[in-house]
This record gives sequence, C-alpha cells and structure tokens, in this order.
Amino acid sequence: MTLTRIEQPVFQSAGSTATAITSLLPHLKNTEQSYKEVASAQPPKAMFNLGSYQWKNRLLLVFAPTENSPAYQSQMQLLQRQAAGLNDRDLLVIELLKEGKSRIQKQVIDESAAAQLRNRFNISSEEFSVILVGKDGTQKRRDKSPVAPDIIFKQIDAMPMRRQEMQQRGS
Repeated sequence: MTLTRIEQPVFQSAGSTATAITSLLPHLKNTEQSYKEVASAQPPKAMFNLGSYQWKNRLLLVFAPTENSPAYQSQMQLLQRQAAGLNDRDLLVIELLKEGKSRIQKQVIDESAAAQLRNRFNISSEEFSVILVGKDGTQKRRDKSPVAPDIIFKQIDAMPMRRQEMQQRGS
C-alpha cells in the first residue's frame, strides 16, 4: 500500500456554474414548450463541481478502469458495509470509471467531468486509486490499492475539524 499525504486544494468555485447557466438563458425560446423543457430538465451532468461540496462533505474518490476491476469491486464491497460510518463522517463516495457510469451517491456523473477529475488528480485511465479529500478541499490521502474503511475513518477522526464535529454532536 502506498500512502502519500498531500495538502492541495481541489475544489473549484461554484461561480463557474452560475456563469454557465446565465449564459444559456438568452438562447431559450420564449415558448411554453421551452419553459416546460427547462423546468423538467435535470442540471447538465457536465456541470458537476467538487467546489459545491467544500465545507459540507469529505469526499472519497474511487478511480478505476471499469466496474469489473477486482480492486474496484473489493473497495466498493468494503465501503458498502460501512454506510453508517460514512454518513457519520459526512463522507461521500464518488465512483470514477473510465468505462461505465461514474457516480456520486447513485447519481450519474457525465463522462467528461469524470475525465476532468482523472486529469486533475493525475490518474491514468487504467489505474485504480482512492483519494480522500477533506472538507477544507485538500487531498488528505492517496492509495493505489483498496483501503479498509476503518483506516480512512481513523485518519478522518484525527482531523481537527472532525474532532470538533464529534464534540458538537456529543460523540
């Protein structure tokens, strides 16, 4: 297991999302049909932005070539058994696959957004990697093989922000 501690910001500002949406408004037609389409449309998947999670959630990015990757399957099985621990630590799992559907909490992420995250964290398309991002937006941990949730939980529980959360929650 390779562990590298890196403190680097990974979140982007949410302003780019608002700018993108605002730039689309003049192109909408003034018809009832257009309004219905806009009202019922889901936000564009490509607008996925890590910055929207800063100060709210910790993120566990799980990169893999496919869902059939043995390392990916092992990691996901380990995490599925720890839903309460993930929830207690405000930890969201983001699955980023080269082939197949990338997801966050069962919501599909656009392929281009997954590719951008892969580039941002310098992960090759055939590589398995697990990256922990803290609420402050910095990378806290990077592993090249599946990692047990209790190891991740111990690291999170030692963080000053988490200690403060535990005191406030009376844990």
